[in-house]
Amino acid sequence: MNGVVILDKPAGRTSHDVVTEVKQLLGAGKAGHTGTLDPLATGVLPICLNEATKLVPFFGEDTKTYLATMRLGIKTDTLDREGVIIEQREHCTDRRLIEETLKRFMGVCQQVPPRYSAVKYHGKALYKWTRQGISVDAAPKTVQIINIAVVSISPPDVTFTVTCSKGTYVRVLCADVGEMMGCGACLINLRRIRSGIFYEDAAVNLNSLAPANRRSALASRIVSMVDALAGMAAVEVEVGLARRIREGYQPDREILNLSDKPFIATGDMVKLTLQGTLVAIAKLSSNSRQIERGQAPQVLRILRVFHE
Repeated sequence: MNGVVILDKPAGRTSHDVVTEVKQLLGAGKAGHTGTLDPLATGVLPICLNEATKLVPFFGEDTKTYLATMRLGIKTDTLDREGVIIEQREHCTDRRLIEETLKRFMGVCQQVPPRYSAVKYHGKALYKWTRQGISVDAAPKTVQIINIAVVSISPPDVTFTVTCSKGTYVRVLCADVGEMMGCGACLINLRRIRSGIFYEDAAVNLNSLAPANRRSALASRIVSMVDALAGMAAVEVEVGLARRIREGYQPDREILNLSDKPFIATGDMVKLTLQGTLVAIAKLSSNSRQIERGQAPQVLRILRVFHE
């Protein structure tokens, strides 16, 4: 049972707990998710099973889209509604100012990870330092806010969608927006509606299913490893070559036919497939023109091998 199942994470549970439940339901030897959701958050949580756990690093750069609601005029120690209120102010009611302020955060920006987060400082999560009463200021991280769109404004609450790079904290975004407007803000609801190529309409909501039906529902919705890499160019290999690659062989230009991939460039990754199964993921060492002209002594480098 190798593949990816898309779960609709319920509120109030950690991503780790949900992965453990899925692993037990399906009897998987290994399982791992592709991006943590805080307990408060719901929505798309891709879970990789068995051999597919090797795919997790390749989903690391995937962008994500969230539906978020922030409450203006309130600041908490955790930057969300689960924290202790540390300050209250008159909230902003100017719709134009709210929309313009949100838009100002689009693009590349710096975020300081929240003190209640799993980001490591000297090998220990920030939230552990905080709970011990030790104040630690983590180094800012560069993130990208690709798009922000206001869905509704009902002061003091503002609901919006945000598409962002990996590592972006939406609760930090809300707090920063509140500071810029001078009234403060915190996150009160968060739902991930997309993670990479996976959308919420493909997610399995275990809470909506009877316990007896949960295993079969998950099993029927497992996405194959090849399909989970839908955005990656595929190179079909023969049975003999697939076996050799799985034994550690690095294929050369004479064996691989890449002439029908005119769009590939140096540094691109491709998936090597055999009759609908995933054999390996490789990184190209040359571009299409070099390969076609025979100027590429090494075409690609195998990064990860899969056994299905």
